[in-house]
Amino acid sequence: MFILEWLEIAVSWILVTFHAVLTPIFGAASGAAWGLSIVGLVIVIRTLLIPLFVKQIKAQRNLQILQPQMKEIQKKYAGDKERQSQEMMKLYRETGTNPLSSCLPILVQAPIFFALFRVLQGMAQDKAVGVLTPELVAQGREASIFGVPIYGTFLNANETPNPTATHVVTLVMIILMSATTFITQRQLIVKNTAADNPMVRQQKILLYVFPVMFAVGGINFPLGVLLYWLTTNLWSMGQQFYVIRNNPQPGTPAHEAKMKRDAEKAAKKNTVTTAVAEPVASEVVEPPKPTRNQPKRQPRKKRKGR
Repeated sequence: MFILEWLEIAVSWILVTFHAVLTPIFGAASGAAWGLSIVGLVIVIRTLLIPLFVKQIKAQRNLQILQPQMKEIQKKYAGDKERQSQEMMKLYRETGTNPLSSCLPILVQAPIFFALFRVLQGMAQDKAVGVLTPELVAQGREASIFGVPIYGTFLNANETPNPTATHVVTLVMIILMSATTFITQRQLIVKNTAADNPMVRQQKILLYVFPVMFAVGGINFPLGVLLYWLTTNLWSMGQQFYVIRNNPQPGTPAHEAKMKRDAEKAAKKNTVTTAVAEPVASEVVEPPKPTRNQPKRQPRKKRKGR
């Protein structure tokens, strides 16, 4: 609870700071000011999580390097699943590899997620949480996005000024949040995971578990929380797309695609270089000029005799 209270203070402080910057532009009680403040919160949090994302990439590469040893363990203890799991965990400990590294960003953001949930829930209950003042809570309660208050949820839509709009907007946000979660995880499995990776099965399970969790739990999430999670999913998709395209893991479809692109780029560069190269000027050899033979002057005696 102490950690959650500390996070509530940090999250609310970031919201208040962005809100103070955006208020002169959009107004204190506008949905744009509070909505963009939540987007700003995502940018701050995801920037702070970049070192963790780098660690995640390194852990995934370690798993790829450990493929031969993992296959050997599976082959050696094929009839003993318990011993196989023990040897796998031993290998992870010795190499410092985390098999659930792809889930780390989501797990780390979970406390921040709940802290934001508490802050927005406090607005719904007209209660100040963190560093929010009663005046800011009142402004937040007046703010709306697409006619829906930022504290509105699918379940309490009837308690909002426009229940129909609340139902529609929150349902669309829940679908988008679940879909982006699924696409982000699938992009990792399909493009940047080797087909013989033994962790593929676990990752495929998470591929469906997380979207279902968000879809079921999303009906109780305030609109502001849905906006936060949708924005962080879009960030994850873009960040992951960049890494997969420019620095994929060896032995994956993304790595083969990059090698093909690099080969095509190199071939194109060589072609262009050959086409624009200046031709070497050949030396022109001029034919020798004809020489004119001047008649020799004969002596006077010989001319007279002739």
